[in-house]
Amino acid sequence: MDISNPSEEHIMLREMVRDWTQENVEPQALEYDREEKFNLPLLREMGEMGLLGISAPEEYGGAGLDATACAIVHEELSASDPGFALAYLAHSMLFVNNLAKNGNEEQKQRILPLVCSGEWIGAMAMSEPDVGTDVLGLSTTAVQQDDGTWKINGRKMWITNGCLEEDDTPADVVWVYAKTGIDDKGRVQMSTFLVEAGMPGYSVGQKIYDKTGMRASNTAELVFDDCIVPAENLVGSVGESIIHMMRNLELERLTLAAMSLGIARRCLDEMNKYASERSAFNTQIRNFGQMQRYIGESWAKYRAMRAYVYDTANNMSLGKAGQRLDSDGVKLFTSTAAKEIADAAIQVMGGYGYVGEYNVERLWRDSKLLEIGGGTIESHHKNITRDLFKTPEVINN
Repeated sequence: MDISNPSEEHIMLREMVRDWTQENVEPQALEYDREEKFNLPLLREMGEMGLLGISAPEEYGGAGLDATACAIVHEELSASDPGFALAYLAHSMLFVNNLAKNGNEEQKQRILPLVCSGEWIGAMAMSEPDVGTDVLGLSTTAVQQDDGTWKINGRKMWITNGCLEEDDTPADVVWVYAKTGIDDKGRVQMSTFLVEAGMPGYSVGQKIYDKTGMRASNTAELVFDDCIVPAENLVGSVGESIIHMMRNLELERLTLAAMSLGIARRCLDEMNKYASERSAFNTQIRNFGQMQRYIGESWAKYRAMRAYVYDTANNMSLGKAGQRLDSDGVKLFTSTAAKEIADAAIQVMGGYGYVGEYNVERLWRDSKLLEIGGGTIESHHKNITRDLFKTPEVINN
């Protein structure tokens, strides 16, 4: 069985996304990277294809597909434009899937059809100017008012899809984590809120430019200045943010790993073609031992990445925890391997690999973020080591 295409439905999905990506994403990728532009109309078009709510239930306008389908879409998009794929991930995984798995019925009925269609674009706001991996160190606060509404104050940083237009239009709806107090055991209590465009005190602080990679996705600072949020926009109960994070984090890391896979596949393809097209000393450069090492090792890494991504995907149940060890492991391995394969491609292609026109330079830059976002590689080291201490029997399963 091909675990990357385990059913006819998955094969058809891959073919559809690959064809659409080749026709619509590939032609704009270099320009939008160079100019640091976000292709909002193209992202909205994915709503018409049923892809913006790929994991959301069909009754809310989603496609109701599984983790393998999610991985397929992210792989195919990233083989062309990882920056655009990151914007898709922020919307479809960090917001839509989060709401589909954690929201109440009223929230899902009201908001999911809008984000599944692309009428609204969503984002997730967790990181802050001084806080990344240490989520319990968040300083953004939410205080309930006498009328039941919540007042949010704080700043969120590095938010993909945080700013939708050049005029600093904020995301239509954003999934916000905020501190709501201390529980009876003295631990930080974090709660989750849905903040919508037009709510008082919600704005873009700054749009972030001059990123190393993923330049075709927009990144912004969001400001919540006495932002008033209705009581019904609290997700779940007070203090449930960690539960929401855990339900969604495994799928987020899987799809980030699938992005790395797409980058690796494209870089391998480009270096393999170039090694046949370029000659030196009266022979194709693929006949030189060092070029063979770059290509051969890249193929082996790529195949290992593919097996790990889709093995993890096929064993993942959406909305349920249980694959944390492998969601950490697959992102740790693939993010580093993608960067190594992109680097090998540049080395094989020489000067041509070092310029944007030949794609691998852009993919090399894009690959670096995947060692940082969605959990740093250091956090994966820590989590894997801790989990193997608790469950050493998995090594011999």
